[in-house]
Amino acid sequence: MKNASYEIDMCNGPLLGKILRFSIPLMLSGILQLLFNAADIVVVGRFSGREAMAAVGATSALINLLINIFVGLSVGANVAVARYYGARREKDVSKTVHTAITTSLVSGLFLVILGLTAARPMLELMGTPEDVLDKAVLYMRIYFLGMPVLMFYNFGSAILRAVGDTKRPLYFLFTAGVINAVLNVVFVVQFGMSVDGVGWATVISETISALLVLKTLMGMEGPLRLHLKQLRIHRKHLLQIIKVGLPAGVQGAIFSVSNVLIQSSVNSFGSVAMAGNTAGANIEGFVYTAMNAVYQTSLSFTSQNLGARKYARINKIMITCQGVVMAVGMLLGFGALAGGNILLRIYSEDPEVIRYGLLRMSVICSTYFLCGMMDCMVGSLRGMGYSVFPMIVSLVGACGLRIVWIFTIFAVWPTLTVLYLSYPVSWVVTTLAHVITFVKVRRKYPKEDA
Repeated sequence: MKNASYEIDMCNGPLLGKILRFSIPLMLSGILQLLFNAADIVVVGRFSGREAMAAVGATSALINLLINIFVGLSVGANVAVARYYGARREKDVSKTVHTAITTSLVSGLFLVILGLTAARPMLELMGTPEDVLDKAVLYMRIYFLGMPVLMFYNFGSAILRAVGDTKRPLYFLFTAGVINAVLNVVFVVQFGMSVDGVGWATVISETISALLVLKTLMGMEGPLRLHLKQLRIHRKHLLQIIKVGLPAGVQGAIFSVSNVLIQSSVNSFGSVAMAGNTAGANIEGFVYTAMNAVYQTSLSFTSQNLGARKYARINKIMITCQGVVMAVGMLLGFGALAGGNILLRIYSEDPEVIRYGLLRMSVICSTYFLCGMMDCMVGSLRGMGYSVFPMIVSLVGACGLRIVWIFTIFAVWPTLTVLYLSYPVSWVVTTLAHVITFVKVRRKYPKEDA
C-alpha cells in the first residue's frame, strides 16, 4: 500500500521506540507551526516597533479562546478514526473521515464570521491599550480569514495521526513555514506593511499546508481515502467525534478564558510588559508544543490499542508517555531558561522587554514539565473514550484555580511573579486529580488482552 510506509503499528511490539518515532515528527510539526507566529512577532518587533509586537501578542489568548472548541473536535476525529482503524472497521473509518473533513469546513466558515465581528469588542473587553488596539483588531481579522484552511489542516492531520502518519504533516508544515518566513520579510521589510503583512503571510502559508494535506488524503488507499463527492456529515460518526472532541474543545476554550484573564492582568502593566510577556510566552510555546506531541501520542496509541482490545498495553503506554514528557519538559524548559537572555533578544533589543520576558520564563519554564504530565494523563483518559470527566477535573483544578487565584492571591499581591505562579500551582493539583481518575477508569477494562 502507498501509505503503509508512513504508518506505525501501535498495537504490537516494544513501545518506547514507536512512541518516539510517532512523537518526534509531531514535536517538529508543532514547532514549525509556532514558528509561523514567532516569525510574525520577530518581524514586527524588529521592523514595526513594540506596539505592533504587542498587538500580535495581545490577540493570541483571544484567538485560542475562539478556535479551541473546533480544534478540540479534531481530537475527537483522531480518537474515532484510530478506534475504528484498530478494530478494522473500514466503512466506519471512511464515514468518519468524510464527516470530519465536512465538519472542519463548516467550522472554518463559522469562525470567519465570528472573528470578523467579535475582534474589536472582545479586544476592548480585555483592556487592550489604545496604542495597540487598532493594529490588534486588523491582525486578528486577517488571521480569521484563514480559518477554513486552518481547520482543514487540523482535522486532516488528526486523521493521518490516527494511523501513525506524523511525517507528512511535518513535511507540509516545513514547506509552509519557509514560505511564511519569506513572505513576512517581503511584506513588512520590502513593502513597508505592518501587522497586516504578517497576517496575510500566515494565511497564505496555512493555505499551502492545507492543500498539501488535501492532496495526500485524496491519494490515500483504502478507507482513509477522501472522495470530495462523498463529503457529508454522518450523524452517528459526528456524535462519536463530538463525544470526545466537544469536551476537549470546551476544556481548551475555558482554559483560554483563564489565559484571557491573565492576559488582561498583564495588560494592566502597560505595553512594555505586554511585549515582554508576548516574547516569553512565545519561547515557552516551543516547550509546550513538544510536550503536547507526547499527549497526542498517548491519545492515538491508547485509542488504537483499545479498538484492537490490547488492554494490557494501556498502562504501559501511559507510563512510557509520562517518562518521555517529563524528560522533554525538563530538558527544553531548563534549556530555554538558561538561554533566555539570548532568545529574548531575537524578539527585541529593548532591555525592559527582555526583563519582563525573563521574569515570566523564570516561573513557567522551570515548572513546565508538570503541565506535560497533566496533559498526558488527559490523553490516556480520552484515548479510552472518557472525555467529559477529565474536562471537569481540568476546568476545576486548573482553570477554576487560576481564576480564583487572580481574584484572591493576585488581588492582594498584584505583581507579575504572583500572577505567573498560578500556572505551576494549578498543574500540580490537576495532575494529581487526573491520576486518581485514570486509576478508576482503568478498572472498567480487562487487565489482559481480549
